[in-house]
Amino acid sequence: MEENQQGHRKRLREKFAESGLAGFHDYEIVELLLTLGSPRKDCKQQAKEAISKFKTLRGVLEASPPELQQIKGIGIHNSFGIKLVQEVARKYLKEKIIDKPVCSSSQEIYDYLYHSMRDLKKEVFKVIYLNSQNLVIETEDLFRGTVDSSVVHIREVIEAAIRYNAVSLIFVHNHPSGNPSPSQSDKDLTRDLVMASSLLGLKVLDHIVIGDNKFYSFAGEGLIEQFELDRPDLKMKRVSES
Repeated sequence: MEENQQGHRKRLREKFAESGLAGFHDYEIVELLLTLGSPRKDCKQQAKEAISKFKTLRGVLEASPPELQQIKGIGIHNSFGIKLVQEVARKYLKEKIIDKPVCSSSQEIYDYLYHSMRDLKKEVFKVIYLNSQNLVIETEDLFRGTVDSSVVHIREVIEAAIRYNAVSLIFVHNHPSGNPSPSQSDKDLTRDLVMASSLLGLKVLDHIVIGDNKFYSFAGEGLIEQFELDRPDLKMKRVSES
């Protein structure tokens, strides 16, 4: 490695040691990750090409090893380092929330999940399972692709809730378009999930749709409560009492 490259690498590491990733460009973060697999090679150009190809840091982290290796100069060791860091971060975040009280607002749930879901290329449907003390038991990515009743199988959501002995649920999914406004399919699915959960004594606390720097909360808009009241047996009870 040339002396000026060594100096550049040293400055990046010193900058990270002093203030973490604050002030780093996305390509500089990717450059640091690439050096894990090529400690004596200049990785600046490959890092810039990766950001250009995958648009964002998240896009680089979500890229598969074969996709990463399409960039000249990024090999098996480089892509392994990137994927390892990504999976370690995911495991850390998942373990951090387990057995912790559920966030007290949809805003806090959004803040927690936004950076891991905002740049996903496909829709991901996540379920947060909670116990009677509102402690998070488990979080699961159950489905990928267009989120509607034909893809999200309610039976699988309920079966997992029973397996975890959950008492309440929070649903979260992203809109790659960046617009969090729910589609009619989103509304239909949420209604079906609320009704099915309610019949089995499970409480749906919210369904949050994550977009670009904003979110939509079904609970915040009063739809969760409305769907609960739309249960056929409750409708009949209200009619008989009127």
